Parts: sequence; C-alpha cells; structure tokens
Amino acid sequence: MRTHTGIKILIAFLFLALAGTIAGGFVYLKSQSQRAGFLPETTVNGYDVSDKTPAQVAQIMIADYSAPKVVLNEKGEEAASGSLADFGYTVDASSLQDQIEKVFLKQNEDIFALVESLMHGNSFDVTVPFVYDSSVLKSKVSAASLPAERFPSVNAELKFDDKKSEYYIEPEIYGNEFEDAELQNYVKEKLDQLVSGPGPGKDISVDFPESLYILPEVTSDDLQLNNLANLYNQFTKAKITYLFGSEKVVLDWNTIQKWVWIENGEAHLDEEAIYSYVVSLAAEYNTRYYPRTFNTSIGTTIYIEGDYNTYGYTVDEDAEFSQLLGDIKANTSTEREPIYYSTTMDGFATPVYYARDGKNDLAGNYVEVNLSMQHLWFYRDYQLVVESDLVSGCVAKKTETNTGVFPLAFKESPSTLSGDDGPNGYSVEVQYWMPFSDGQGLHDASWRGSFGGNVYQNSGSHGCINLPLYAAQAIYNQIQAGMAIIVYK
Repeated sequence: MRTHTGIKILIAFLFLALAGTIAGGFVYLKSQSQRAGFLPETTVNGYDVSDKTPAQVAQIMIADYSAPKVVLNEKGEEAASGSLADFGYTVDASSLQDQIEKVFLKQNEDIFALVESLMHGNSFDVTVPFVYDSSVLKSKVSAASLPAERFPSVNAELKFDDKKSEYYIEPEIYGNEFEDAELQNYVKEKLDQLVSGPGPGKDISVDFPESLYILPEVTSDDLQLNNLANLYNQFTKAKITYLFGSEKVVLDWNTIQKWVWIENGEAHLDEEAIYSYVVSLAAEYNTRYYPRTFNTSIGTTIYIEGDYNTYGYTVDEDAEFSQLLGDIKANTSTEREPIYYSTTMDGFATPVYYARDGKNDLAGNYVEVNLSMQHLWFYRDYQLVVESDLVSGCVAKKTETNTGVFPLAFKESPSTLSGDDGPNGYSVEVQYWMPFSDGQGLHDASWRGSFGGNVYQNSGSHGCINLPLYAAQAIYNQIQAGMAIIVYK
C-alpha cells in the first residue's frame, strides 16, 4: 500500500511540474509575442533584424535599395548620372513596411513560427516594390538633357569633281542623333533588371549601344550609287570646244548630263537631244543663205536677203551630229570648228572661207563694191588698203553686175576671159583675175580710158568689175580665196 501511495504521489508531483513548465512556457511565449522588435536570430531579405521594429527594418532596406548610383556613358564619356530616384525609381515605402509588419505579425502570432524562431531563428523574404515615374526618366534621359551636341547622320552622296571632271562618292557621316523613346526604353530595361534583383542593387553603368543611333541610309559601298558613278564617268570628261574665230562655245558635262539616261544598268545617250543641240548651234552661227545687214563705207546700212548671200558658213548638221556623238563617247577634250558643208546648195564646191569672229564672218576682210557710186573699197584686218573707181556691168545691155555677198572663188594671173557666141563673143587677156559669181569677177581693164561716173550705163562690162591696173594688182596681191565680195547699189 505504501508503495502504491508513493507512486501516486510521484506521478502527481511530475504532473504538477509539467503543468508548471507548460504554464511557464506559455507565459514566456506570451511575453515574446508582445515584443516591439523581431526575435533574436531573425533575418529579412538577409538583413539581421533582431530586436528591430518593422519601421526600423523598412528604413534600413529603403536606404540600401535606393542607394545604387546610375551612370550613363556615351562613347566612353559620362553623359548623365544620379540616384535611382533621379531616374524615376523610388521604393514604395508604405508597401514595403506593410510586408515587413505582416512578417512580424506572423512571427509573433503563429505559435509554431514563434517556437521555430526561439529554437532555430527565422528567415523571411519580402519583395521590395519600386514606384516608377516615367516623366522623371524622360526628363533625365533625352537628347536635350544630355551634354553632347547632336548632329545628324548624312548619307553617302554622289559628287562631281570639277577639276577632275568625274564623279566620286562623298562618304557617309555617322551622326549621334537618336530617338528619345528608344534610349529611354533601353535605360528602363536595365534599371528594371537592377531593382527586380534578389537584394539591393549595386552601382550600374549603362553604355549607349551603337545601334541606338540613327544611321545613314546610304553608305559609300552602296552598289547602286557606285554603279551610277561609273556609268556617268563614261562621259564626264567629254569637252567639245567649238571655235568660231576668237569666240568659243564650250559643250561639257553641264549640258551632256541632260542627255544621259540609265536603263537596265546601262548608260544611254539621247541622240535626238544631241541632234537638236547641233541644229540650234547651226541656227545660231550659220551665216550663208541667211539675211545679213552691212554697214557701208559711206555710213549707210544695207540689208541683203538670204538668197543673195552665198558667202558664209553652214554647218553640216548630219555630219556634225555624227562627229559630236563620237566625241562624247570618246570621253576626251577637243577643240575644233564645227563641220561645214563642203559644197553649196547648187552643188558647186564651197571655197575655203577666209575668217570669222563669232557671228561676224567678215572679220574686217572684204571687198566692198557700190554700183551706184561705181566705187570700190578693199579692207584687210579692218584697215582700208585699196580704194578705186570702177566700171561694172552694162545697164543698157542688161549685163549688170549681180548684187549680193559672194566668196572669192580663186585668183589667177594672167588669165584669158571669154564669153558669149557669135558677134557678141569676146576673148581678152587680163593680168589679174578674181572671180566671185557666175563668171563675174574683179579684173584689170587696161583698155579703158576712164573709170567711175556713168560709163557703166551704156558702155559697161559683161558683168565683171573693171578696175585700173594698179587697183587690180593691189587687191590681187592681198586677197585670198574665200574672202567676201559685197556688191550693192
């Protein structure tokens, strides 16, 4: 009996001790759950928060997570820098503290968490939320806010070198302009990665990618541009300088380029346009069979119809077109006269013309015959060298001298002149013969006793210009085939 009683007493004692211990434990746990700070050996996101209040923990984390410095680098140079807040990223303090307080409550109210914390400590993780203000980033990250002076990219371009007379390609220029939105998106992507990491981020350096910049659309290796330069350069050195005495007309690439067109990768010349150019050149500088005015030695101005003007120059348009086309294709420089007709419209050989000075094809070298005054003047290089009275074709016999402007066909000394058949026929020897129109010419007439006056009315020539021997000789010695003979009333 005593043994059983002792056992009962022992059991009762142990029960009371256990109850006391449990009651004490609950009292202890209750006291710990009412602590202001986290229990010892507690971490949040790796921070030791033992004995720290949620507010204290929040302040520490806000400071650390906001601390990283952001540096933007452009082409190796710092372009902008600042804190995360300067770039529009700030920690959402209210949301962070709410998360920390929830963790704190969980540790204190969950008996198992509390026991676990007391026995082994607790480790908690919370998300550190950031608030992003796009307007702040846009004001910080834009072309206007960065120090570098902006200049645009420039396309490679076809240029003409006047000195070398050829095309070359001006290389492209790579500028530093960019779209603000593209840079802002790029920086935001880098900063989003920074603030979304598992812990506080470190200082970050963001380099501008080369792909950010607005690049030239056409570069110097552009196939189409190079082909175009090569095609044009087939003709750029062609330079044809037309000579009209001292006056020159230069045809070069400034005009020729208008005649070049490209098709299927080949250059072509507009032959119709080239022919039109020849026609316009001829219209500008042709003088034969064109009306002309002439200032006489007595101060009057006469007008000569084109049909009576067989002296001068006429461009052979077909021949000149062929020659010009060949000159352009040869792509070289040349100086020459245009190709003139070698025969007259009626098929007679064209004499070699003496000279021209631009549109002035007399150039101060001509014989002037005034039939009304029966007088002649001969000029060389604008200087009067011979002046004389004369006898022209007979009015009564209707063998008057032809009027107009004629080239001297040739000269001959001595020469025998003959004409007409039957009783009116004649044959006479002269010392100086200078024909100019239909058998009419200048010559000496030693058989005449007088010149000038009204002799020609009834006793004139068969159409020639009769001159004293000295005058015919002086003219003959200085005149050349092709010089103009101007006959008028």
